[in-house]
Amino acid sequence: MPEHIKNQLQKEIAVLEYELAHELPAEIKKAVSLGDLSENAEYHMAKQRQEFVNARLGQLKKRMAELSLVNLANIPRDRTGFGSTVVVFDTQKDEEIVYRLVTSEESDVSKGLISTTSPIGRGLVGKRVGEVATIVTPNGKRELEILKLTTIHDEAEAAEQQDGAANGTGSGAAQ
Repeated sequence: MPEHIKNQLQKEIAVLEYELAHELPAEIKKAVSLGDLSENAEYHMAKQRQEFVNARLGQLKKRMAELSLVNLANIPRDRTGFGSTVVVFDTQKDEEIVYRLVTSEESDVSKGLISTTSPIGRGLVGKRVGEVATIVTPNGKRELEILKLTTIHDEAEAAEQQDGAANGTGSGAAQ
């Protein structure tokens, strides 16, 4: 799981757990002290918020568990998958588009960050260079031809090579 996503989820969990353990009990206690609970808007609002926070915490913890199960070794090296950067040709728009397949928490269509669970992401996952993905969207079908693929493994290897070159250059400059 990308570290910044893990941190983002952990921060939200911590904020909600604090609210659930400290702020909401104080609000409920204050509302109860006002008397008649059947017509006490403050009490009902605090109880509704408590239910929402509990539900959201459950969702976040489930998502953390799901993301922690992602095994990068299972991501294909020759096909699109999580972390891949894909250059496609959209036959309908007659243009090349660059997408990066990310988690739903990271997705931002304006930046080309497409969730693997979105219609485009699902259509692209598992495709090789030269294949055409047919995507069914609310605006109709789109055909995206895979022109270029850089997997998460390719990027890791390129980064290692850059680090090695930088270290080699740095030590050579000192001589």
